[in-house]
Amino acid sequence: MTEKDQGSTPSRQRKRFPGISSRAYEHPADRSALVALRKLSGFDTAFKALSGLLPERSLRLLYLSDSVRVSDAQFSHLNDMLRDACYILDLEKVPPMYVTQDPKPNAMCIGLDEPIIVLTTGLVELLDEEEMRAVVGHEVGHALSGHSVYRTVLLFLTNLALKVAWIPLGTVAITAIVTALREWFRKSELSADRAGLLVGQDVQASMRGLMKIAGGNHLHEMNVDAFLAQADEYEKAGDLRDSVLKILNVLPRSHPFTAVRAAELKKWSENRDFQRIMDGHYPKRSEDKDTSVTDSFRESAGHYADTVRSSKDPLMKLVGDIAGGAGDLAGDLGGRLRNRFSAGQAGGKAGGGSAAGDGGTTGGGKADGTAGDGQSEG
Repeated sequence: MTEKDQGSTPSRQRKRFPGISSRAYEHPADRSALVALRKLSGFDTAFKALSGLLPERSLRLLYLSDSVRVSDAQFSHLNDMLRDACYILDLEKVPPMYVTQDPKPNAMCIGLDEPIIVLTTGLVELLDEEEMRAVVGHEVGHALSGHSVYRTVLLFLTNLALKVAWIPLGTVAITAIVTALREWFRKSELSADRAGLLVGQDVQASMRGLMKIAGGNHLHEMNVDAFLAQADEYEKAGDLRDSVLKILNVLPRSHPFTAVRAAELKKWSENRDFQRIMDGHYPKRSEDKDTSVTDSFRESAGHYADTVRSSKDPLMKLVGDIAGGAGDLAGDLGGRLRNRFSAGQAGGKAGGGSAAGDGGTTGGGKADGTAGDGQSEG
């Protein structure tokens, strides 16, 4: 629909990204986890083999029987957005999409064998065309990344945890898995927000959509800059006690806080990586099989290190200070050991025993008092 007619005329022309890999927009923590999972031989096959245990068929029948399937005949404007999003991100098979009656604004992409997208009426009624386009792109991004598989398992395990709550210690293992999946899924939401921006290509619309999800349909009473200022205040506010409370507040959630998502997306939109994608320079799906797990984890670790260094959160600043202090201490200690080792070698040569630095024999090593250091270092 963007460069090719698919039955309607788009409101404006948008750039398309043929063959784009989801690695182009994935958050580093999300990407490293997915790359590792994809590299495990047969992992997806084994995961999908669980379909007999998971309620996927039940979910499909539920939405088919009790929701409205988006098509040219029903919610045609949403159908146009869906096809447009799939065309922009070059997703070959357009996933089915449903609108379900629920006043709470929400959307999700679930499914093992085939992803399906679900929008609530609360969301459809809340957002304008450009805001909704970013949301549809967000869900198509989930589909392209393969998030729907892991999201379905997360839903299943969450329900299972509730069912076995009466068994002593029965939820301990499941809760641990759910907590880990939720941490990954929160990062996957940041990835999908980026996909939504690549589809909508309107950062202000993406900001407005997130702001409306947080504050409702009172756009004339809200301001994007003030909303982003909230995220900054949230990050740096309070002391260590507040930092701990932030962690406790976010643990049970599957999504990051809305103001934080807006700030993260705004930061990425101003990053050179986003501009490179818009200029047509991005990783391709055909290269996914050659992706290095080590490089992905290194990038993820680097991202977290940068986050700690630049964070205004009291706890993160403390972690950064401790890490910096430990690094300075390690560097200082290493320097002292190197100096002593060099002195031991010089003393050994002066005493005629070239092995003084290596073996700690007599000669200059003892004269300098460095033989012990040479022994410990060896």
